[in-house]
Amino acid sequence: MNLFSHNLKTKSPLADRMRPVSLDEFVGQEHILGKGKILRKTIEEGVIPSLILWGPPGSGKTTLAYIIAKKTKANFVSFSAVALGVKQLREVIKQAEAQRKAYGKSTLLFVDELHHFNKSQQATFLPYVENGTIILIGVTTENPSFEIISPLLSRCQVYILDPLTKEQLNPILERALADKQRGLGKYKIKIEKKAREFLLEAADGDARRLLNTLEISTRGQTSSITLKDIEEALQIKTLRYDKKAEEHYNVISAFIKSMRNSDPSASLYWLARMIEAGENPRFIARRMVILASEDIGNADPQALSVATAAAQAVEFVGMPEAQLNLAQAATYLASAPKSNASYIGLKSAQADVKRYGTLPVPLHLKNPVTSLMKKWGYGKGYKYAHEYPKGKTGMECLPKELRGKKYYK
Repeated sequence: MNLFSHNLKTKSPLADRMRPVSLDEFVGQEHILGKGKILRKTIEEGVIPSLILWGPPGSGKTTLAYIIAKKTKANFVSFSAVALGVKQLREVIKQAEAQRKAYGKSTLLFVDELHHFNKSQQATFLPYVENGTIILIGVTTENPSFEIISPLLSRCQVYILDPLTKEQLNPILERALADKQRGLGKYKIKIEKKAREFLLEAADGDARRLLNTLEISTRGQTSSITLKDIEEALQIKTLRYDKKAEEHYNVISAFIKSMRNSDPSASLYWLARMIEAGENPRFIARRMVILASEDIGNADPQALSVATAAAQAVEFVGMPEAQLNLAQAATYLASAPKSNASYIGLKSAQADVKRYGTLPVPLHLKNPVTSLMKKWGYGKGYKYAHEYPKGKTGMECLPKELRGKKYYK
C-alpha cells in the first residue's frame, strides 16, 4: 500500500506539518533560547523588539518568527521580500499606521529573506521601526553585516542561529516518525540504523532537508526505511554554500589560508568545494593573483605569472576545463616558498603616509620640466643610477623626515 496514495495536493509537506508551535517543541539554539536567556525571556513576556534572525537554511528562523508572533498582541503581517516589492510594503505600512491610530496597536511585520531588499528598499523600514509603528522581524540566510544597511541594523537586535547538530536533528526525526497527527506515526515506519546515520549526516544541519528527505524516502514504504531509500531520495548531497552568504567567505578563506600554509592537498579540497558549489572561477582566480604577491612575493616571482596565467586561462578556456588550470595554479602557489615582505613593507609605508601626511618630494627627485622649475632647484643633485658601479647610488630617495627608514626587509 502506498502511504501517500491520498491527494497530496491537499496536504502540506512534512516539514511544514512538523513545524514547532511553541518554545518547548523548538530544538536547538540554546545559546539564545535556553532557560534564562534574554531572547527566551523576551518572547515569554510578549514584549518584542525589532530583531533580525540570521542563520543557515533549516535552522529554525521562520519557525521562531511564528512562535514570536503567537506570543505578541500586535497585529501580525507576513511578507516575502522575494515575492513582493516596495509597493506592497508601503501598503502594509499604511495599514499599520491606520491600526496604530485606531487601536493603539503596533504591527509585527515578519519579512522572509530580508536580504532580497536592496539598500534603498531597506531604508523604507527606518522611520516606522524607529517610531514603533512596526515591529520588524527579519529573517535572512545572509550575513547582516554585508547585506543589511547599518541604520536598520542599529534599530534591530541581531540573533545568530547555528546549524543543527546531528544530536539535535535526531529528536526531530524521532518526533516525525512517532507523531500520529502531524507526522508519520500512524504508519509505524522504522528507519534502519545506517539509514538514520546517513540521513542525519546528509541533512547538514538543516531540519527542513532532513524532513523533506524523510518524506520522499517513505513514499511506497510500508515498514522500514533503508539506506538505499535515503540515497535515492537525496540523489546527491547538496553542499551548503551560497555565493552571497557567509559560507562563501568561510570557504574562500580556508582556500587562501591553506595555500598560505603550503598545504596543496587542503587547497585542492577547498577549491573542489567552490567548483562543485558553482563559484565564479574569475573570483577564485583573482584571489590567487592577490595571494601570489601578498604571501609569496619575491620568494618566487614566477608565482604571480602562474596565477595571472590561470586567470587568463579562465577567460580563454572557460569552465569546466579551466578547473584544471585553477588546480595547477593552486598547487603551485601552495608549494611555493613564502614571503610577505612586500605586503608588510607596503603596510608599514602606508602607516607612515597616514602618520606624516603628504610629505614633500625632495627637490633632487623632482623633474625640472620647465626652466623656471630648474631655477627653483628641481632635479639639482640627482644621480643617474646607470652611471654608477652596480647601478646604485647613495642618494636618499625618501623625504627627510623618513630618511633611513627600511620598509622592505
